[in-house]
Amino acid sequence: MEWLQRLTAVYDTIRPVLDVVILSFLLYKTYDLLVKTQVMQMVQGAGFLVLVYGLAVLFKLTTLQWVLNIMAPGLFVAVAIVFQPELRKIILRLGQTELFRPDSKPRLGHLEVVVTAAEILSQKRRGMLVVFPRRVHLKNIIDTGTRMNAEISSSLIVTVFEFDGPLHDGAMVIQNGRIAAAGCLLPLSEQQDIKKSFGTRHRASLGMSEQSDAVILVVSEETGAISIAFDGKLYYDLSSLEITGTLQEIFEHGVRHGEAEKTGSAMAASLDAEKDEILG
Repeated sequence: MEWLQRLTAVYDTIRPVLDVVILSFLLYKTYDLLVKTQVMQMVQGAGFLVLVYGLAVLFKLTTLQWVLNIMAPGLFVAVAIVFQPELRKIILRLGQTELFRPDSKPRLGHLEVVVTAAEILSQKRRGMLVVFPRRVHLKNIIDTGTRMNAEISSSLIVTVFEFDGPLHDGAMVIQNGRIAAAGCLLPLSEQQDIKKSFGTRHRASLGMSEQSDAVILVVSEETGAISIAFDGKLYYDLSSLEITGTLQEIFEHGVRHGEAEKTGSAMAASLDAEKDEILG
């Protein structure tokens, strides 16, 4: 019994630290999830209402308290309806994310091979859509296509997308240093302020970036522009150097939505300008 008492004493000592560490981890993951699913506006609105209610209680504004108490149930229902797409994305992320699995980080050589294929297809005005998963697994997306489990090579990627074959119109998923599948179907974006000239590939790349933390490389069949989509944003018509640098930065440092971390200030300005032009 003495060892049990000692163990209990040790646990009582470390319990406050363990409590704080677990709570901090949960708060961090919650914030990370909210940022990546673009529901910060909802959180800010809820915070504003809480602040107003706190001020009403503090200054004993009984009429305002009564109105807020009456409105509270309706506000919860309204939030659930208005932000239904964002709430659905949060649930999807919770169900798909493997918290303790490290990011799937392709090597620089693999990124350069894919970018080389994108340049070739861009010159030939052939469309391309390549998905790089990170922490959120994409088994459901891979299952919609044809499994390949092939080595990454520019010639194979160009062959898949250059001709009007059965895999041409779908997306290619690259994970764990291999081409996992091709001809995969991606969800389309629900954003309403996208340029009408954008086709299905760009909308699919945005939709995939909205519902997962994947990075999507897309080549326009109409203009040959090479673009990147991640965290619900599309960065349009980048050079091959910008593409490679951005991909490397994302996978090495985990660039998040709203941050200007890129390969340099000039590139950050370029990406922000393109973002404003496309989604502004």
